[in-house]
Amino acid sequence: MSLPAQTVRFGSFRLDLRAAELQHNGTKTKLPEQPFQVLCELVEHPGEVVTREELRQRLWRSDTFVDFEHGLNTAVKRLRELLGDSAENPRYIETLPRHGYRLMVPVEKLGASPAPGRRRKVWWAVSALLMVTVAVGVVSRQRLLESFRPVKIESLAVLPLENLSGNSEEEYFADGMTEALITELGKVSALRVISRQSVMQYKGTNKPVPKIARELDVSAVVEGSALRIGDKVRITTQLIQANPERHLWSESYERNLSDVITLQREVAQAITREIRVSLTPQERQSLANARPVSPEAYEAYLKGRYHTDRFTVEDIRKARVWFQRAIENDPHYAPAYAGLANTYRLPPGAWDSSVRESYETARGLAQKAIDIDSTLAEAHVLLSNIKSEYDRDWAGAEEESKRAISINPSDAYAHVQYAELLSELTRHDEAIREAKSALQLDPVSLSANCELGYTLYWARRYGEATEQFQKTLELDRNYPRTYFGLGRTYLEKGMGPEALLALEKGNSLFVAGNNPDGILGYAYGALGDRGKALKIVDQLKILRDQGDPDATFYLARVYTGLGDKDRALESLRQAYEEHYPSMEVIKSDPQFDRLRSDPRFQAMLRRMNFPP
Repeated sequence: MSLPAQTVRFGSFRLDLRAAELQHNGTKTKLPEQPFQVLCELVEHPGEVVTREELRQRLWRSDTFVDFEHGLNTAVKRLRELLGDSAENPRYIETLPRHGYRLMVPVEKLGASPAPGRRRKVWWAVSALLMVTVAVGVVSRQRLLESFRPVKIESLAVLPLENLSGNSEEEYFADGMTEALITELGKVSALRVISRQSVMQYKGTNKPVPKIARELDVSAVVEGSALRIGDKVRITTQLIQANPERHLWSESYERNLSDVITLQREVAQAITREIRVSLTPQERQSLANARPVSPEAYEAYLKGRYHTDRFTVEDIRKARVWFQRAIENDPHYAPAYAGLANTYRLPPGAWDSSVRESYETARGLAQKAIDIDSTLAEAHVLLSNIKSEYDRDWAGAEEESKRAISINPSDAYAHVQYAELLSELTRHDEAIREAKSALQLDPVSLSANCELGYTLYWARRYGEATEQFQKTLELDRNYPRTYFGLGRTYLEKGMGPEALLALEKGNSLFVAGNNPDGILGYAYGALGDRGKALKIVDQLKILRDQGDPDATFYLARVYTGLGDKDRALESLRQAYEEHYPSMEVIKSDPQFDRLRSDPRFQAMLRRMNFPP
């Protein structure tokens, strides 16, 4: 719409629309053309989001060649300078990342009253307009009602919050807030929320919202920004319907850092109210309850998560230090205990103690997290892993996995872990369904895509497994676990040369965690290259003597490929006695089919408490 008044007032400023002059404290400033046009668009829609596309159409014709992004950013920056405003602490113009801008203050139209001679003309004009409006209203009433009909949204993605600090070292804070918001919304069973790994690929991109929504198969997105200054936190979020693109809601929040958990849950509550999603009583209570957290503990926890995600031995050890610091600052902060527990599981190369000591430490920390907060899904997943990998308590592991999923149905990692457990129990159809659920929640996640390939491999559906692993390679050709899965699948299909190429490629890319040489050694042995297989045996014996927790189990793999059943079974016995975590796969792994008929192998399965 256009404003009939010649002058408008917003905040302490006046804008002369005819003269393109900004007036403040008696001083008049002539506005450059592009900042003036941006300001006109904003004052015409106070409190509303003006999209970048709307500004492009106003500032430049469609046939004009111009660096639109640079031009618009420059115009907004200049306008903020004239208003004495800033992007970090806006008083007038708020940035909504990847979407547009909003004038935060009301606008008052200042214009002279029409002269008496004009009043009759205005009256007739208004009367005519009312008659037309009534006529049009009869025709378009249904369309109008449609536009205001409550929105029903059942799937959404929380895009990475923009870090407004200007300091790249503060990225961990914005990323942590993004993950927390995903977690809070993921607890709502009636809502499918895309997991963190898939949305993080959009960090720093300017893809249009409808395109992102199509790629993630969601009907709406949440985006915004995060800023921390000292002990204060400011979060701005907005909810956007994807098709048709429509701004539904936006809000800014400012809290003390100690109230950050409350803040995250307030945002989640506001979004669920806006999209009219139904909450169970338990979900409503979970979103309403939040205890304060020490600012120092929260910051240390976020740094711990940052290093955990990097997944190198060095980073896992750094993460452990940060989680311990978080616990020291706030002994009642449950996520810090869960984070610390995880560092005692992965990767094994980061362990400074025996398998038994590491798992017992992890168990105590995970249980402590649950004792503090029984609704922490991450801790239940950890306990499930410990029960399957170390205790061989399969029923207990399944109970914990189901509990985690019931708490947070959108936790893709919980679905992935449950799929792995079901595969280990040879409940393949259930495992595949669970892996597909994880992929729906995390469509571009390497781990979720790869896990579906492995569940198909365990189920001996080698053709489908090959296709899935190849799809995963299209996402990232440098993810080693995909090559291991593809190589193993090729091997079972009788494609020896292709299997070796894939496994050797995976081995060259591998940098942390379980030693994959055992899989390659099995392939050499199975394909008749005893020399290379025995060379890997010698390497694995050295690693075993150095305390590598999986070397003994990998020796069993290589001996199996070589056809040496006695040594293979003896290595499995030793791995079982030491509770090596990789033992959990022996019931389902096709590479152990050569041993399955041996009574000693069957006795091993019984000792591991696998259900019939």
